[in-house]
Amino acid sequence: MELLMLVVGVIGNAISIMVFLAPLPTFFSIVKRRDTKSFSAVPYIVCLFSQMLWLYYGVLNPKGLLLVTISSVGCGFETSYLIIYLVFATKPQKVYNFKLLGISLLSFLCIFLSTLFGAKGHKRLTIVGLLGCINSICMYAAPLGVMKQVIATRSVEFMPFFLSFSLFLCGGIWSAYALIVKDLFIGVPNGIGLLLGTIQLVLYLMFFDRKPKQAKLESPFPNNFNSKGITTFLVVVDQTSS
Repeated sequence: MELLMLVVGVIGNAISIMVFLAPLPTFFSIVKRRDTKSFSAVPYIVCLFSQMLWLYYGVLNPKGLLLVTISSVGCGFETSYLIIYLVFATKPQKVYNFKLLGISLLSFLCIFLSTLFGAKGHKRLTIVGLLGCINSICMYAAPLGVMKQVIATRSVEFMPFFLSFSLFLCGGIWSAYALIVKDLFIGVPNGIGLLLGTIQLVLYLMFFDRKPKQAKLESPFPNNFNSKGITTFLVVVDQTSS
């Protein structure tokens, strides 16, 4: 069982790293243009918070080595992406995102200190795991918005196949890992991810060659939101959802 846990966890880490690499073309473009344009850093700030939360959970968990590994890598990627963004962002963008980043870091610090001194042992692990689970589930609001848009327009323009396949793959492998280690906090959000990923793939098969119902499609995301940023949410939670 230990060997199976290791194999599944390593595969999950490898898949998650591939997901972390997905935004690289976007940031290469930012560096090349030396301009962030309307690109949003919010998804990466949210993802960094999630990775820090799961890193903390992994440290507290006796079986959390693989979770610590991928969450550490995730923190590194998200931090790098944010640094690149802030270097080339406009002053208003910098002010706005520094505020969000400050709120995110302060929130994590409050969680860390309150659980470190206000809870012990299994209770501390449960609190941190529950917070990570809730945070990861909330991240699926974006994929739900995409699915609604696909059904309404009968077009997959705003639902890239890689995003759907990654959601399915990450959700599946980390759900399997959660079953092996018997961890509900990892299993629940990734089980939801697996379900949503499956539904998205079905929708993709149904509508990928269909003409949209409307002459002009409107993105389900705000104008300053880059849908590619969602791929970073897939990390096992983020995920371990990780």
